[in-house]
Amino acid sequence: MNFRQHVLSPAVLALAALLSADPAQVSIAAAPPPAVGTEPMPSLAPMIERVTPAVVNIATEGHVEIELNPLFNDPFFRRFFNIPDRPLQRKTQSLGSGVIIDAQRGLVVTNNHVIANADQIRVKLRDGRVLEAKMVGTDPETDVAVIKIPAKDLTALPIADSDKLRVGDFVVAIGNPFGLGQTVTSGIISALARSGLGIGEYEDYIQTDASINPGNSGGALVNLRGELVGINTAIFSQSGGNIGIGFAIPANIVRQVVEQLAQYGRVKRGMLGVQLQDLNADLAQAFGIGDTKAAVVVAVEAGSPAEKAGLQPGDVVIDVNGKHVDSATEARNQFGLLPAGEKIRLDILRNGKPQQINAELTERSEQSEGVRDERLAGATVGDIDSDSPLYGKVEGVLIVDVERNSRAWRNGLRAGDVITSVNRRPVTSVKELLAAVGPGKKQLVVGIRRGNSAALFVLK
Repeated sequence: MNFRQHVLSPAVLALAALLSADPAQVSIAAAPPPAVGTEPMPSLAPMIERVTPAVVNIATEGHVEIELNPLFNDPFFRRFFNIPDRPLQRKTQSLGSGVIIDAQRGLVVTNNHVIANADQIRVKLRDGRVLEAKMVGTDPETDVAVIKIPAKDLTALPIADSDKLRVGDFVVAIGNPFGLGQTVTSGIISALARSGLGIGEYEDYIQTDASINPGNSGGALVNLRGELVGINTAIFSQSGGNIGIGFAIPANIVRQVVEQLAQYGRVKRGMLGVQLQDLNADLAQAFGIGDTKAAVVVAVEAGSPAEKAGLQPGDVVIDVNGKHVDSATEARNQFGLLPAGEKIRLDILRNGKPQQINAELTERSEQSEGVRDERLAGATVGDIDSDSPLYGKVEGVLIVDVERNSRAWRNGLRAGDVITSVNRRPVTSVKELLAAVGPGKKQLVVGIRRGNSAALFVLK
């Protein structure tokens, strides 16, 4: 026998009580309570109506090179299996979101991974218009990109100071999940300064339980005033759907990156020239420090701004530009996201005594001159310096920038890739790369590290 559990509403229970009571003691009001129909219902609708025109849907089309087994590089195998000499490619499509941040210039910010490999970018506005977008610049290390659309009748979002966010603040995520069209979800900020997730090279994420699903990438995370506090970028999920842990790039990081992308087309990231590690309990005890939340200078590059400013191994970095740092990652984020030429102030402890160090950041070393191999045409490369989040994790040569539709771009190289080998020969510096791509070699089999994965590319 099946039993059903019935849940009676309060109204039904009240009516039953009235029917069973003494009629002489029952009085029934003829009018509804005064609050019904007169008190305004709390709603986010006014803010949402004001904000949603600034959030756009992004659709891209592109192509990627199909990776073949190295055996198919042999002309005999290519003829036997009827494989054309040109690289095999397949078309790609992706959907994502973006945020208009400058209505006068038509600038839209999104995630780099939304528009990566895109040959064509279309932006759909809230009013139904579909516009062709042009690339302005990308920064794979922070996963931020800027595109441009015709600046006519656009609405932009104001950008808030994300340093003022607190755990428990209410936020709203707006985007295009699963390609369904613009959707709004709400929640709170559940954590701040999340790092070590393996999502990007610079990690300082806002964590939220506002639903973020595939397609929300590049969309807006706003506060209840309708101000942009972050760009939705990733979810933590084993199934691919939202489980209440989403991550957004803080608006202050987005602002810094966008300013440089709009001005230079790339980020001219500053370099201090130090290698850092977290201050652990053993080091704190050895240094006579009570607080274990800081960063320790492990090494200082010769001739770097750090050396010129007087930093020494063993110095404990407490604050950068007046902001406390809890770890080596936070310290690198503080000066690694600043432009070259910026002056910074470090509050340190040396032999237990507080000191202040002032330094001026220089631009990271890049050596595009001399890379004259046609197969790498359009790529700018540089050594991985000590300020890079990749330092000590991978050996190779960093691809700093790749011109769209250049030979390097068509060969599948992208900014942020790390060249680890050429024709099975490891390369750890620009000098070694230049020697490995010398003349007389018809094709190059290049080992690439991209994010957490590795692959071989054939450059022709």
